[in-house]
Amino acid sequence: MGTHLKAEERRSRVLELIRAQGFAALPDLAVALKVSESTVRRDLDYLEVTGVARRTHGGAFYSGPSPKSPHFDVRQAVEWDRKRQIATEASRLIKPGDTVLLDGGSTTYELARLLVGKPLQVVTNSLPVALLFSATDTVDLVFIGGYIHARTGCSLGPYANEMLANLNVQRAVLSVAGIHTRGFFNSNLLLVETERAMLRAADQVLVVADSTKFNRTGLAFLCGWEEIDVLVTDDRVDECWRQAAREAGVELISASPERGDPQGD
Repeated sequence: MGTHLKAEERRSRVLELIRAQGFAALPDLAVALKVSESTVRRDLDYLEVTGVARRTHGGAFYSGPSPKSPHFDVRQAVEWDRKRQIATEASRLIKPGDTVLLDGGSTTYELARLLVGKPLQVVTNSLPVALLFSATDTVDLVFIGGYIHARTGCSLGPYANEMLANLNVQRAVLSVAGIHTRGFFNSNLLLVETERAMLRAADQVLVVADSTKFNRTGLAFLCGWEEIDVLVTDDRVDECWRQAAREAGVELISASPERGDPQGD
């Protein structure tokens, strides 16, 4: 019985890691859980059978439902509730027939889930996001090629940037690691270079970020406030940031749980 419970706890942790990132690489899961890769493979096989993960070469994508589940602690559930609210609000800005570019952030992944089924042209550098749209015939999907970052399943680097230089989209939706008075930040230098190419390819730039990202910086500077058109966040943002957005000419939209289902709008 003890072994069975231990396996359940391990699988729960594997699922938590995949869910948090959208994609997780096999070696990273083995290191995080301090088990062999063969053990992780067996756990991924089990999770794939249950429908919450999809195996791929070198790792697994999350494919389960978005609502809260017993696999996550209270803090993580709250964070995902906020991300879901932000994604719901952002989805109202994207209309049928739009051409939209989505990066590989966790909040943009939640947004992508809400957009499945809408008639759109979707451009993305995220394997998890692309996987969501790959089975629907309502979306024209363009995947940005390049070096695949194993931890996130996102394509980065010069090939991705070159492809983006030849594209134009109506809206780009980006996630960030930090928002500061100096501007917007992310944690990966290659990612920031690709996201800058995304900025240049878009007529309108939306940033989706929960309130925990404010007053934080990161390793790499992405852009100043003047390069952002819309910032969608939750309703816990302090007034000083609303003022900063107004001064920069950025539309700040606060998502709240009281708003209804965007499908009904």
